[in-house]
Amino acid sequence: MTTTSLKPEETKQLNPKDGSKQQAELLSPSSQEEPASQIAASYFDISFQPNEQVTLNSVLPQEKLENNQRYPGGYPSDPKPGIFACVSAASFHFPVGVVVAFSAILIPQLEHERSDIKVTKEETAWIASLVVLVVPVGALITGYLVDKIGRLNTIRLCAVPYIVGWVLIASASTLKMILIGRFLTGFTLAMGPSPAVVYITEVARPDLRGALICTGPFMTSVGMVVIYSLGAVMDWRSVAWISIIFCLGPIIFMYIFSPESPAWLLSKGHADKALKSLVYLARNDKQGGLPERQLAEMRKENDQNQSKNNNVFARLGRAVCSPNCYKPFIILICLFTFQQFSGIYITIFYAVTFFQDVGGDFNPYMSTVFIGVVRGLVGLLTSYLLRKFGRRPLFIFSSFGMAVSMAISGYYTRLIALGESESSLIPITCILLYMSFGVTGLMTIPWTMTAELYPLEYRGLAQGMTISVAHVIMFTAVQIYRPMSEALGGAFAVQWLFGGVSLLSIVFVLLFLPETHKKMLSEIQDYFTHNTVYLLRDKNVPTNTNSTATNNNAIV
Repeated sequence: MTTTSLKPEETKQLNPKDGSKQQAELLSPSSQEEPASQIAASYFDISFQPNEQVTLNSVLPQEKLENNQRYPGGYPSDPKPGIFACVSAASFHFPVGVVVAFSAILIPQLEHERSDIKVTKEETAWIASLVVLVVPVGALITGYLVDKIGRLNTIRLCAVPYIVGWVLIASASTLKMILIGRFLTGFTLAMGPSPAVVYITEVARPDLRGALICTGPFMTSVGMVVIYSLGAVMDWRSVAWISIIFCLGPIIFMYIFSPESPAWLLSKGHADKALKSLVYLARNDKQGGLPERQLAEMRKENDQNQSKNNNVFARLGRAVCSPNCYKPFIILICLFTFQQFSGIYITIFYAVTFFQDVGGDFNPYMSTVFIGVVRGLVGLLTSYLLRKFGRRPLFIFSSFGMAVSMAISGYYTRLIALGESESSLIPITCILLYMSFGVTGLMTIPWTMTAELYPLEYRGLAQGMTISVAHVIMFTAVQIYRPMSEALGGAFAVQWLFGGVSLLSIVFVLLFLPETHKKMLSEIQDYFTHNTVYLLRDKNVPTNTNSTATNNNAIV
């Protein structure tokens, strides 16, 4: 098959009135298809190269430039169609929050003496952690499907295991049915968020991309609050039946507002459909020929990416030997270990049980609702803080606040357990503060930095591996929480452990974590090439400015 590409001078002259020759060139199919193996390696890459080159123009706000100067090919002056399309795709994060939060209300009801399904503490650990274990495996399937059937169709397909899983849970007569249902609904965590992030990356205007990506985690928090609230007034079977309908809204919104990604359509040779998607997204725009110009620019980038060596095994070999890849990998795995064993996700999966273990007269279900609300509100604040402050000070502030909160909460929890103090609101207040501090740094920053620390050449592969290992660590932490509580002697000891891990993370950050805020990717790569310990870094190393780094000069 021959390749049809546009020369720069032809791109500049594109106009819908220029005749059929230019239209035929635009609509000619691409010469190669993106290999599914590379997409699978890139399933968590929020910049999702290969369909996008990150440049200064795509990252930096440039309000003083005209629209066609800010972005190659131009973007619609009216962003509303694109916003509706992206938010609709991101809305499947809501069912993700539903799945994550359900174990918090299910476990205490199954442990109740009147429960018709009897469970042990070891079995409840599997109920909570099984959905996390699905993610590394489900991600490989998702990576293939994202390439094969498209971004939106992958999200829609996610509704099948989601619905089947909830039906099994709601009608369960044995623990095995609940576990199978949790396993199936766990695919929501792999098949829902990552295709949505890919879609937003490819469709959203660059100046809106970050904010639109942040709508996903916010919807996850809303889904968690809804489940916590329902669990406070309903039994778990009723909540499970109701949860089935939560996937229908996102699917309907996507059918109404979201056309398939033009970048994906073009990579599959459907240039005519890609043009239709671009026309739909620019339907309120008055610029003549904008969709055609966008399609021409996308074709140029698509041809450039296909000319590169994208063999996943070749890139893996280079990554293993590259200090600017294996060093951030080790740092991130350590950060995720601190994150998980600081208890931040344990308090989500075991929210009601955790509050029951703390003791006191307060309603554990309502306390869990407060946790969800706080997580959502502080999450919105965090998206602002990450743009204004460095990663290191936010991380240190977050970890120190978590440590202090857990120390105080553990102290009062111990007094209540020994009968030396009456019920107090201090532990619940400290836990809410602990969650607030966690969201501002330790819970958020490691995920964010998976997109910042790696060079573009290896980012998709390295990020996918990092996220997979992170979920294995999360599974381990959630799995051992119940026996850990017994082994340490009670809830107060677990809280002190969480606080101690939070303090240790500060030491690690001070020693090894580089600052990435407002740093160019080439600067970050140069740091890892010449440094390991941050406090001993060579401050005189010049930034790489040769031609091989021109595509890495994006500020993060």
